[in-house]
Amino acid sequence: MEKIKIAFYDAKEYDKNSFISSNLNEEFEIAYFETRLTKDTCKLAEGYDVVCIFVNDDVNHEVIDALCKMGVKLIALRCAGYNNVDIEYAYGKIHVVRVPAYSPYAVAEHAMALLLTSIRRIHKAYIRTKDFNFSLNGLTGFDLHGKTVGVIGTGKIGRVFMDICKGFGMNVIAYDKFPAADSGIEYVSLDEIWERSDIISLHCPLTDENRHMINAETMKKMKKGVVIINTSRGALIDSEALVEGIKARQIGAACLDVYEEESNVFFHDYSNHIVNDDTLARLISMPNVIVTSHQAFLTNEALTNIADTTLDNIREFFEKDTCPNEVCYKCANIANCKQTHEKKCF
Repeated sequence: MEKIKIAFYDAKEYDKNSFISSNLNEEFEIAYFETRLTKDTCKLAEGYDVVCIFVNDDVNHEVIDALCKMGVKLIALRCAGYNNVDIEYAYGKIHVVRVPAYSPYAVAEHAMALLLTSIRRIHKAYIRTKDFNFSLNGLTGFDLHGKTVGVIGTGKIGRVFMDICKGFGMNVIAYDKFPAADSGIEYVSLDEIWERSDIISLHCPLTDENRHMINAETMKKMKKGVVIINTSRGALIDSEALVEGIKARQIGAACLDVYEEESNVFFHDYSNHIVNDDTLARLISMPNVIVTSHQAFLTNEALTNIADTTLDNIREFFEKDTCPNEVCYKCANIANCKQTHEKKCF
């Protein structure tokens, strides 16, 4: 049987290593491209059956039309989110699959690592002691025990983060557009999240409805000095409003693994360049902001699961009529989704 040909975009060394190490790797012919998938680079996929993409590849209607014209049959996301794909336009033209869960522990643990690093000033202490400066001035933090954390999004990652918080003796409240029945979770309104939380952590997908859900107006409703954590999607936060909220001392700290304009910056080394994004530069310069470059997923376990699930998705798509990890615009609207995933979406 002829091997399925995969055009692998935005390939990094850790991606290659995990996919090459996968037990399923021998079943496929994979070409690794360092460039992101855009309307200018989709030509590289000519002659391939599948494009394999990540969070910052741009799959708009132009790209979809070009892929279909070249005979590409499947877009395989090696991540859970799919806001970078025009799934409504793709419906009926090209199928889309994703990795719904690779390691909720990896992301949730990173969120807590960011929080602890920020409030206990661990990053500052590390830099000081490298210079043999053992002063404790300016390193005072606060206890997590007894604080209220508001978790937005109670999927697998959100729930693991909630369990971690409970282990610290924190009070946990949550918001989700689709609350989990009989979960024991204390669900509240978004306004209550803003008003009651000492810490707010985002664990929800990005949609048109919740874009910039944290903005100038919602920040005014929050406790003065609130800590905001985002390990989901950057555009959940209005970054310019966040800068102003921090300058006004309304926001006490921000822990960001994602950024709304990250696609041309994250995953690359710009240490010898001038970064033209003034908002990102201002955030990084602030002493109470920690930015990591979308690395919350980056554990050995998660990379292995991503590779295995992605390749299994592709094999299943071509060998069977079932595709449980397929997404389409109907699936995105859970309330109206008629798909049972016992067969392909179209």
